[in-house]
Amino acid sequence: MTFLTGKSISRRTVLRGAGAALALPLLDAMLPAGPALAKSSASKPVKRLQYVYMPMGCDHSRWTPKGDTLKELPFILEPLAPVRDKLNVVSNLELANAYPGSHATSNSAFLSCARAKHTESTDYYLGTTADQIAAKNIGQVTKLPSLELSMDLAQMVGQCDNGYACVYQNNLSWSSPTTPLPSEAHPRIVFETMFGEGGSVVERRTALRRQASLLDALADEISRLKRDVGAADRAKIDQYLESVREVERRIDKADSDVNRGKLRDLERPLGVPASYEEHAKLMFDLQVLAMQGDATRVMTFQLARETSKRSYPEIGVPDSHHPLSHHGNNPDKIARMAKINRFHISLFAYFLQKLAKTPEADGTLLDHTLCLYGSGMGNPNVHDHTNLPTIVAGGSTAGLEGGRHIRYEKVTPLANVHLTLLHKAGVDLERFADSTGTTAELFQQAKL
Repeated sequence: MTFLTGKSISRRTVLRGAGAALALPLLDAMLPAGPALAKSSASKPVKRLQYVYMPMGCDHSRWTPKGDTLKELPFILEPLAPVRDKLNVVSNLELANAYPGSHATSNSAFLSCARAKHTESTDYYLGTTADQIAAKNIGQVTKLPSLELSMDLAQMVGQCDNGYACVYQNNLSWSSPTTPLPSEAHPRIVFETMFGEGGSVVERRTALRRQASLLDALADEISRLKRDVGAADRAKIDQYLESVREVERRIDKADSDVNRGKLRDLERPLGVPASYEEHAKLMFDLQVLAMQGDATRVMTFQLARETSKRSYPEIGVPDSHHPLSHHGNNPDKIARMAKINRFHISLFAYFLQKLAKTPEADGTLLDHTLCLYGSGMGNPNVHDHTNLPTIVAGGSTAGLEGGRHIRYEKVTPLANVHLTLLHKAGVDLERFADSTGTTAELFQQAKL
C-alpha cells in the first residue's frame, strides 16, 4: 500500500472471520497523505455524545465547588482531580417538567426534559430524548446508532412511584414519546452486540464461545492488516487489540467464577462480575472500545435507577441507597450518602482517564467526546428537581474550555445544556423540550 499517493484504508474497514467482526480505531493509513489531508473529512475527529446518570441527587455541601474554578475540588468531586482541566461543573439547572416529589420522573426527564403522562398502565407518554435525537443525526453511519447501558439486570414492572408506570424509572432513552429503549447490563451481551456478526443474541453467544477468542478468530486478518500499515499504526492496533483482549478476559473470568460456584446469586446471569465496581468499570471499558472502533457515537449509562436499594459495603456504606437518601437532615446519613456520590464519581473519573489516555487523530478520545454526567434530582431529602448536580466533560475540539464552575444566576433549564451539546455534535436543532436557548458559557472558546 502506498500512502504518498493519497490512497488510504477506509475509515469503515471491518475485519471479519468465523462469525465475528471487529471495527478498527482511526489509523494514519485511513487519512490521505500530503495536500489531500487538510481537505479530507476523514482527518476530522469523530463527534460523540455520552451520558451518565447518577440516581437520587447529592449532598450539595460536598458537591459544589466554592469558586468559579476547579482548583479546589469538594469531597465528592475529588476523584476527578486528574482530569479537572477537562471538566465544567454546572450549577442552578432544573427539570421543570419532572413531577414534584417523584423519583420516576427524575429518571425519565433527565434526557427528555419532558413531562411524563401520569399513568400506571401501558398508555405511557414522554418525549424523544436528546441521545436519540443525536442517534438519528450522527448515529446512522455506525453499526449501532446508539448504545443503552445500565447496571440493573432486572426490569421493574407495574406501578413504581406516585402512580407512575415503572417504564419511566427503567429507561433513560426514548426513541419517540411512546417508545422507551431498554438498556443492557450484561457485559457479554454488550460485547457480542458490538463484535458478534448477525443472528440472535443466543446465536452470537454460541458462535463466540466456540472460539477461544474473538481475536484468535481474526488472527489472519489482523496479521494481513499489520503488514500493510506503518509502525505507528501497528502500535495503535496492538493497543486497541490488547484492550479488546482484556475485556474478553474479564468477561470470561466472571463466567468461570459462576461456573465454579463462587457466586450464589441465582438471579445473576453468567458473565456479570460479583463486584459493583468491577461491573461498572467493565461497562465503561466497553464504551471505550465502542468509541475506539466507532461502533457507535451515542451512549447512555445508568449507574443505578431511581429508588435503588443497592448498598455499597465495599466503601463502608451497608445502608440501602434509597432509604439513606431520605436522610431527614441527619448528619451521619448525609455523610454516608455523600460517600456513595463520591464512589459513583470515582467510576466516572476512571472512565474519563481512560479516554484521556487513548490517542485519536490530533488528540484523545476525551478531546473528541462530550460527556454529560448528572442526576434528575437535586436534594433527595425533599425530592426536588432544581440545582441538579451536573458535569460536562471532554469536548476540547468542540470548544469546551474546562476547569470551570459555571453558576447561573437564574434557574436555567437542563434542556439548554442538551441543546448546546447537540449543536456541538453537529445536530441542527432550533429548540429542545423547554429550552430557552443554548448555554454559551460552556463554549467560550468555540473552534468551529
